[in-house]
Amino acid sequence: METNGWTPERRARQSVMIQQWQPWKKSTGPMTKEGKAKVAQNGYKGGTWRLIRDLARALREQQRATDSCVDR
Repeated sequence: METNGWTPERRARQSVMIQQWQPWKKSTGPMTKEGKAKVAQNGYKGGTWRLIRDLARALREQQRATDSCVDR
């Protein structure tokens, strides 16, 4: 028996039941504007790190430019 309680027999029985139910044929997806907007973000992984990296790069360049002007 596996640690999660799913024996091979239970897994096979569940597979047969799911094949009979075919829940994927009954799925309708989001219908409201809000629901569609929410699922449209499902693939979003963040992306703010690029903005932060670019800002950090710009600040470093600005700091170098400022330091070279002060050293003269």
